[in-house]
Amino acid sequence: MKIAVIFGTRPEIIKLSPVIRALQKKQADFFIIHTNQHYDKNMDAIFLQELNLPEAKYNLGIGSGTHGNMTGRMLIEVEKIFFEEKPDLLIVQGDTNTVLAVSLAATKLHIPIAHVEAGLRAYTNIPEETNRVLTDRISDFCFAPTETQKKILLSEGIEDSKIFVVGNTVVDAVIQNLEIAEEKCTPLKNLNLEPQKYFLITAHREENVDNKDNLDSILKAISEIQKKHDLKAIFPIHPRTKKRIEEFNLPVPENIQLIDPIGYLEMLLLMKNARIILTDSGGIQEEACTLHVPCITMRESTERPESVEVGGNAVVGTNYSKIVEETEKMLNKKIDWYNPFGDGKTGEKIANTI
Repeated sequence: MKIAVIFGTRPEIIKLSPVIRALQKKQADFFIIHTNQHYDKNMDAIFLQELNLPEAKYNLGIGSGTHGNMTGRMLIEVEKIFFEEKPDLLIVQGDTNTVLAVSLAATKLHIPIAHVEAGLRAYTNIPEETNRVLTDRISDFCFAPTETQKKILLSEGIEDSKIFVVGNTVVDAVIQNLEIAEEKCTPLKNLNLEPQKYFLITAHREENVDNKDNLDSILKAISEIQKKHDLKAIFPIHPRTKKRIEEFNLPVPENIQLIDPIGYLEMLLLMKNARIILTDSGGIQEEACTLHVPCITMRESTERPESVEVGGNAVVGTNYSKIVEETEKMLNKKIDWYNPFGDGKTGEKIANTI
């Protein structure tokens, strides 16, 4: 069986790394396609080097653009590769434009699709939701992280025989890479930080950073939290977010320490040692829960409800007052939740099932 593993963004590389390692262990016949949806070396290519993953056989060089432009170009380019390589199976992960585009190309050529992290739903009108729902619909293997996602898939008419509850590969990635990170990286020393003496912020989703009021509210809330709790505010700034701050001419409070995007291993250590994390990322919610670091999700809903149910996460939106108030509550909360996302053997389970 010839397998095509495809990714295009930072989270996909991280979350597919345990699957790739499991395929390597089984000596499976596979190759990697990178759409380069993320095209900044610090945002994507560096992960392949850090995680000792094989190089991509194909790099599509897609880069940024509108959703339609990106999706269309990916579909066209990956179809050419499918004609040449004739894979027996396609493995994709998550909810990006890459996932939707390559899955559409595959299904039209009758190539079976395995969707890692299937069944997540935010129930909001965002591009990621559309990508995930459509990919689940045309997939032959829906690898659901928990029973919650299996129930969602069944309720949407997906056949039970296509659904496999395997946990989330993010747990594998954290476990496998934390020891490597501690040997190779010293981000706290480099940034003059002490464990538990800072909080970490990430923001990149278009509904947050492309909206001037939402982005301004987030920046003001971060500043207030820093002053109120005397914690350093560390904000690795996404290129999209940096661009919008400049376009909107928004003042960045002096007590917020903006830093350039950093490698995954460094980020893993920053997350592990943070007092609390404020984010609009999906994967970071899971990583924070796995690392037992309190998380504040600056979105109106989450497709990771398990992290909220166990007490490790609070969904607050972008309202200034609510961000500040809920952060206060989470900082005073006991850290005693269990990890609902699996036992760290998800990659192996996926490889075995395939």
